Parts: sequence; C-alpha cells; structure tokens
Amino acid sequence: MIIMRTANQCGQADYGWLRARYTFSFGHYFDPKFLNYRTLRVLNQEVLAPKAEFQPKSYPHVDVLNIILQGEAQYRDSEGNHFHARQGDCLLFSARQGNRYSEQNTNDILPLTRLQLWLNACPQQEAQPLQHRVLPKNKPLTLLASPTSANNSMHLRQQAWISYLALKPHDSQILPLRGKHAYLQSISGNAIINGNQSKDVRIKCGDGVFIQEEQKVIVQAGTPFQGLLIDLAD
Repeated sequence: MIIMRTANQCGQADYGWLRARYTFSFGHYFDPKFLNYRTLRVLNQEVLAPKAEFQPKSYPHVDVLNIILQGEAQYRDSEGNHFHARQGDCLLFSARQGNRYSEQNTNDILPLTRLQLWLNACPQQEAQPLQHRVLPKNKPLTLLASPTSANNSMHLRQQAWISYLALKPHDSQILPLRGKHAYLQSISGNAIINGNQSKDVRIKCGDGVFIQEEQKVIVQAGTPFQGLLIDLAD
C-alpha cells in the first residue's frame, strides 16, 4: 500500500526569518493523525533567512539528521563542539540529555534550506560523536545511515535505514525494503512510485508517500529527481 502525503497537506509556518513545512506534528502545528510514523518522529523542511539562527535548545532521546540543500550553516553544542556545513553535507547528531544545540545561517545573502529528521533512539545504545557524510553527485542510490554503519554509512541508534536517491529523467530504481513500513520523500523533481500491492502514485517536489506491506517499490523519474527513503524495520 502506498499513501500520498502532498506538500500542501503538510503543516506550514512562516515567521519571516523562518519558513517551514512539517510532515508530522511539530511546534505550533498539531494533527493527531500525523504524530509520527513508527520510529520516524520528525521530517521538516526549513528555510532560514540570511544570518538567522536557532537559539541553543535540547532534544529528546533521538538521532537528528540534517541535510543541507542550499546555503551553509554553523552548528554548535554546549560542550564546545562546532561544525560548518555547506550544501550537500549530511550531519547526524546523537542528542544527549543536558546537551544543547544551536544552528545559524552564516551567509549574508543566501537563505539556508535543509531537511531535518528525528528518529527515536534505542535507550540502550550510547550516543555517537557527530557524524558527517556528503551527498554523492553521480550515484543513483546511496545508504546514508543505518544501524550497522554498512557501506560506510552513518550509525543510527535504531533499526532504520536512510538512503538518498538521485535519478536522471526517465531513469528508474528498484528499492528493496527491509521492513513493513517505509517513507519516501521527494526533495526535488517528479517521479512515479510503483509497488506490488498498489497503483502508480505520482509525486512532485515536497510530496511524500507512506509505504506499507510492500517488499519493494520502483521509482521512475519524470525529471531530475532527488529523494530520501526511510526504511523502518519495525
């Protein structure tokens, strides 16, 4: 089964310094039907104005993945660690109790656009140091994060696999699924999603689909397509 969640159906916010789209309930946006999806707790796309920043804040017991789509950002934590990220960088934070994190758009002109995901972390697993990967430019499918750090991926404290998809127009990619639940987010471009149990679903930039009880799906790009697959084993 494949269920569409269009960009227009998501929560929206515009504070001037920050514009955001929320797939699940977050901040002022609350929808009891979209609190989370299994262990996937947050999937936000946010745009920070030049020089805007999030003040230091703490997180619950989650792994936080930030993917920089445009611009650059400075990240700091209350332990004195900092990292400067640019377009294409992926950062994975293991949130820890008592540690606070800030984020700033350091550019004077360009906005900062990024995706942010939270996944509930297993309480038995210890926090990891900041992890960093760069989105590949000429690879159709790349494993970004996994519970086993397979294929040089970042380590998640949860049974989940996050993959980055980059297809040329009219190219297709088979996505085998490990569990009964997955979520596919379009970062940019249009595509057709096909599963064994479902009719074709067409998605465009900003849309997402809930995938249930499918062993695999096929993604066929209509335009240059970037997407994110979150494969949830539970």
